[in-house]
Amino acid sequence: MKPERLRAELATADAQGLRRRRVTVAGPQGPRLTIDGHEYRAFCSNDYLALANHPALRAAAHAAIERHGLGAGASHLVCGHSELHARLEDALAEFSGFERALLFSSGYAANLSVLSALAGRDSEIFADRLNHASLYDGALLARARLARYRHRDLDHLESLLARSRAADRFIVSDTVFSMDGDIAPLAALLALAERHDAWLYLDDAHGFGVLPPGTVMPHPRLIYMATLGKAAGVSGAFVAATADVIDVLVQRARPYIYTTAAPPLLAAAVLASLDLMRTEGDARRARLAALVARLRGGIASPRLLASTTPIQPFLLGSAQAALAAAARLRSAGLWVPAIRPPTVPEGRARLRISLSAAHTDADVDALRAALDDLG
Repeated sequence: MKPERLRAELATADAQGLRRRRVTVAGPQGPRLTIDGHEYRAFCSNDYLALANHPALRAAAHAAIERHGLGAGASHLVCGHSELHARLEDALAEFSGFERALLFSSGYAANLSVLSALAGRDSEIFADRLNHASLYDGALLARARLARYRHRDLDHLESLLARSRAADRFIVSDTVFSMDGDIAPLAALLALAERHDAWLYLDDAHGFGVLPPGTVMPHPRLIYMATLGKAAGVSGAFVAATADVIDVLVQRARPYIYTTAAPPLLAAAVLASLDLMRTEGDARRARLAALVARLRGGIASPRLLASTTPIQPFLLGSAQAALAAAARLRSAGLWVPAIRPPTVPEGRARLRISLSAAHTDADVDALRAALDDLG
């Protein structure tokens, strides 16, 4: 692309309120953040269980540095697979209930890996229209036929499955949808997979640790991905499935094969996080549920979309309206991000409110009052 075309594209994005800009955060994640030198009550992080700065995770990471150093040095298939990685994969398989688990550097890499490794030109992928972008990119890499079904519309999905003549079929869905906060009909999706001889691939990035244990149950047709940088508070992701599926991914998944393994200290921190999720998860989830109820109980506006999860979308329509609302909240000391196309469809720009178990009642009350002022 020529330089003048780059400049024109950026100018157009500015005019439409769609240019993305980063902010700089000083200090650790928490319910209050210092952003570009100012402190805010923050409703923007996916640290749902408030573990990202937990002392037990920090202590585990420090201890791992002393024993295992910093970098992994190589990919998992060369010499980068440490004993901490092996322990964590075993722990994640046990925690999720599947036969095996495989670590990835990110959820994005995991989604690219699974779909490009298991699906091909003779496959068909059936994707919910509101799936995360990485699932669509994985489908493109697989070069499979792609059919999108209306959001959570099981009748539409079944009609597409019934017409398919593909050798392999994959139903692909977020578990908790990252922008709307609603939950996929998991049992019904699995029933369709069984009825139409398909795999079900679930991206549980925003449900892992947040939804009650047992929400996703292991099944031979189910391939499960969850991230470790949201509720778990650290970084990375894992895929859990039958032993055969995991072994095939080790052989074929290019983003796994050709990526340097994550530092072992991160695996140590995730192991500590899993311990806390076992012992304190119920209490932290109960706190989240109470905060969600407190926020929703005081807002009658139809702009607040239906969601029982910590993701609470406040619909505004245009990108400019979402930016203006975010600016008004910032002036009140509240940081809530404006989400605009292409992350959400045209006309569906919004504020994306994210709650954490570390928020206080006063934090939520301040946000609720500010949203009331927005009308």
